[in-house]
Amino acid sequence: MRVQLLCPHFEPDVNAATGMLMTGLMRGLARRGHDVDVVSSFPWYEGHDVSAEWRGRPWRKGTTDMGEIVRVWPFPTDKNNIAARALGFFGFSGLVAGAAQSLPRPDIVMGMSPPIFLGEAAWVTAKRHGVPFVFNVQDIFPDVAVELGAIGNDRLVEMLRRHERSMYKRADCVVVLSEDQADNVRAKIDPTGRGKVEIIRNFADVDKIQMRDRNTSYRRDLGLSGKFVVQYSGNVGLSQPFELIRKAADRHAADPDVHFLINGEGAGRPDVDAWAGSRSNVTVIDYVAPDQVPEVLATADLHLIPLKAGLARSSTPSKLYGVLAAGRPALASIDEGSEVWETLAEADAGRSVLPGDDEAFLSALDHMINSPSNLERMGKNGRQYVETRLSPDSQAEAYEELFERLIRSPGS
Repeated sequence: MRVQLLCPHFEPDVNAATGMLMTGLMRGLARRGHDVDVVSSFPWYEGHDVSAEWRGRPWRKGTTDMGEIVRVWPFPTDKNNIAARALGFFGFSGLVAGAAQSLPRPDIVMGMSPPIFLGEAAWVTAKRHGVPFVFNVQDIFPDVAVELGAIGNDRLVEMLRRHERSMYKRADCVVVLSEDQADNVRAKIDPTGRGKVEIIRNFADVDKIQMRDRNTSYRRDLGLSGKFVVQYSGNVGLSQPFELIRKAADRHAADPDVHFLINGEGAGRPDVDAWAGSRSNVTVIDYVAPDQVPEVLATADLHLIPLKAGLARSSTPSKLYGVLAAGRPALASIDEGSEVWETLAEADAGRSVLPGDDEAFLSALDHMINSPSNLERMGKNGRQYVETRLSPDSQAEAYEELFERLIRSPGS
């Protein structure tokens, strides 16, 4: 089977969560004997700009040990400028659609959203070759942007929603990450198309991310040896209520043994930097090199996963799986019944509280900080959970089965 993937980030651009996930998934398919061709962007996520060695051409074609790859210009823009980002995504998706024509004929095409326009590029490519089109939806757009108030123009929202529904209906299958997202998408597809939604969760790279001692060199370099480290790692965006971490830091300001570490970048970073700068028990630091990610995950005693109320139906924080793979527990502030809520409960690998209930979050954090043996048990539970259920090979097998079914019976 020859798979063609259209995605915004790919190896070596793995500081983006989707870059790491898509690279791991495609490598899993390659290990199962399939050819994988990819169209993605020049590496740009770290620093939010294209480095000098990739400049000079709109796209470059090469090969990997999986198949052929074409990288195109990503049109990097200010994350806070919604109009510019939309135009950038549109231009990127147009380049991807053109670049895909230079690759060998696939048996199936998968396009990833966001950006939702990549779905259009994948559909055009699949249509040209007469093969199935799979729409992989990581975050549901425009729902996330509307919930956050990033898009408020009613006419624009309705136009985007029409395009979203159109993409779902044109896809032979829509893959989402959770029951919440599946319910969301099914509600937007007419009854004749409801069977096309599949749930395949993301995974943790259990080979690269191993359990290790908390006294990492990363911890030592930051001067945090001997402290209880409460950590947030990932996108510092508008979806996360970072005021929770600010309140937690203030609550523990007099405790020299507890330190809060925020590792990441994004549109919300300037606000976080503004309040964190005056607090001695908070450290904010940029993304690390990809090969340091396992060490960063292991540095924490406890990871935080905050998400604003209502967003779980359209966004699933996949950082959870890396946290569990590192053998660390998590405290989530997230909608009840969401993927993160259910996974932490099923694995017995952490606790969840409702968004907006700050006192419940702070009390849960206090309890977890004061229960080190319980945290160690939860961490081991989480590691065992991802090893048995959410490894790259298990998820690659799930995609393999889906792809082969669609190839045999398009539209099924």
